[in-house]
Parts: sequence; structure tokens; C-alpha cells
Amino acid sequence: MGPPTARGYFGRFGGRFVPEPVVPACRELEAAFTDAWADPAFRAELDHHLRHYAGRPSPVTDCRGLGAALGVRVLVKREDLNHTGSHKINNVLGQALLARRMGKRRIVAETGAGQHGVATATACALFGLECVVYMGEVDVARQRLNVERMELLGATVVPVTSGSRTLKDAVNEALRHWVAAVDDTHYCIGSVMGPHPYPWLVREFQRVIGEEARGQCADLLDGGTPTHVIACVGGGSNAAGTFAGFADTDAELIGVEAAGGAAIGSDLVGVVHGSKSMLLQDDAGQVLEAYSVSAGLDYPGIGPEHAHLSDIGRAHYPSVTDDEVIEAVRVVSRTEGLIPALESAHAFAYLLREAGRAIPHGSTVLVTLSGRGDKDMEQISDLLAQRKESQ
Repeated sequence: MGPPTARGYFGRFGGRFVPEPVVPACRELEAAFTDAWADPAFRAELDHHLRHYAGRPSPVTDCRGLGAALGVRVLVKREDLNHTGSHKINNVLGQALLARRMGKRRIVAETGAGQHGVATATACALFGLECVVYMGEVDVARQRLNVERMELLGATVVPVTSGSRTLKDAVNEALRHWVAAVDDTHYCIGSVMGPHPYPWLVREFQRVIGEEARGQCADLLDGGTPTHVIACVGGGSNAAGTFAGFADTDAELIGVEAAGGAAIGSDLVGVVHGSKSMLLQDDAGQVLEAYSVSAGLDYPGIGPEHAHLSDIGRAHYPSVTDDEVIEAVRVVSRTEGLIPALESAHAFAYLLREAGRAIPHGSTVLVTLSGRGDKDMEQISDLLAQRKESQ
């Protein structure tokens, strides 16, 4: 999981498929990031904000109750404890500092579950940047609390009423906004997707998850590493950041997709939102609408580096159903006192299903808890009530 090729490819995936007016902006961003990432002063400033503002390092929790019930040791990387409640703040602080370094005064972003939007609005408030966030109308309704948080922080939230009115369409509108305002606006993309250099840039800003976790696991495991590393995947930034810390070990890397948005399972290659990757498509090559109980995984593609990791067999990407996800929320909440976000619950759902099967008894499993479930409580409550009524 090193740098992509000069043209932005990981194996046969990635690249830069954007309108001509955006190409110079992508090149400017690539040059700025390359320069900043090699600058000790930039890295030190980012580390300062990650530690003293976001609250890093996030701990690894040894979940003994859940582990005993499953017959495996369960270690959980606690990104839910970051300021704003998820891993998104890691990437956004980096991009906001980069935008300021580039002389941009405005930030445009997309959001699905709202956590990237909240993190972006937070960083913009911190650094005095104007903030516009596009969010699908469906997601606005099911993540109303996060909309209110963004607006309180000073962001303008723009509901998207086209297409499926979810994350894919929010990305479309944010890209259109950026095309029209590249001179003074930075597009703060929220995952390891989009045109080069975004998949690489976002992974590097999220690498802190895996690097911290590797050291923490070594302390807990007498210098060893987990046998399995699991994270949820929509675009896949928390998984990419986690995997970056373990890609050179013997750990099995597992990215868990939503059954209704399983791009890897489709095994179809196409281009969406500026990069080449595996997508949900019909026979004519048209991108299909994804569905997930989780707004943050409601995406028809996957980051190109994840497609590459699958292609070479270094990671694999199973899927879980909505019912399995809701059960995982219930079990983890009652066993460990941790209420996972619906996105993160996909990783736990796979663990619950496969412990003793694909994950042998006696294994040591690291799960990235990418966000807390506060934002989803109304939806979780309704779904649990529906389950109870149907039983």
C-alpha cells in the first residue's frame, strides 16, 4: 500500500477521469499534497491537531465478553472516540490544512451518513473556511441530527433531489460545484475514491488508524499481530487506513460491504466519480443504485485500491445483510456497552457470522469501530421495533 503510479493507478484501477477544467485542479492538488506530505512542518501541525483537537491516539479495547462468546479474541480500534464521533476527522483535518496551504478559502464536500459532513464543517469552523456540504435528500431525512450539527457549525447543507437522492448523487453535485469554482474552492472528498490523487491522499491521511493499531496490538499481543483485521467498506477510507498498518504482515484483511452495495461481488469494472474501479452495473454498463440500511455504505462502487487488493488476493470483501447488521448492533451493545454506527456494525456482523467458521476459534481479530451509533439511534430503534413485531 505505497504510492500509486504516476498516472494514479493501483494495478489496473484508479486513474483520473474528469472534465478538462478539473485536470489542472487535480494536478495542483497532487503537487501540493506531495510537497506537504514531505514537509516536516506540515506533518507536525497535522499531528498536533490530531492529538490536541481530535483526541488521538484512539485506544484499542480488548472486548473480553464478546470474545468469550465467539471463541476468538476481539480487539476493537476505537475511532468512535475521536472528536465528531468517527474516523472522518483524520482525513478532514489533513485536507483542510492542505486547502489553507493552497490558498483556498472555500470547501465543498459530500456526505452520506453525515459524519464526513460534520467533520468537514468542524474543520472549516476551526480554520475559518467557508463550507458547503451536499447530502442526498433521503440521507437528510434519516440523518437529521447530523444536518443540524453541520448547520450549527456554520455549513450550508444542500439537499440533493436527483437520482437515488443518496451518497452517489451527493458526490455528483459536489463535483459539479467544484468544476464551477476550482479557483478558490477545494473539494474535500470523504473516502478513498474519486480522481487521482484523492484515493492515495485520503488513505495517507487515514493511515494513522492502522499505524496506531499495529503498535497497540503489538503491546497487547507480545509483539504479535492479529490473525484477522476487519473493517466496513463503502468507499473504504477507514478500511484503507486500517489495512495500511497491516498490509505487510500475515494478517488476513477483510473489508465488509453491504449486501445491497457489494461492488467487489459484482466483479464488474467501470468508471464513476473520476476513477476506474469495481462497480454495481447492469448489462448495458449503467451504474446501478446501491442500497444499505447504512447511509454511509449506500454507494455503488468501491475505492480503486480496494479493488486492487481484491484483484491480487491480498484482501477479500464479503458482504452482510441488513438483518445481520441490526443483530450485530444489538449484540455488541449488550455485550460490550458499545453502540456501533450502522456502518461499523457491518464489520461486527461478519465477525458474528464467521467466528468458528471462516475465522477459526482461537483467532485474534482486530475490528475497526469507525464511528459511534448516536447518529443512527432513531433508525436503529425503528428497525429493532420492526424486527420485534415480525417475530
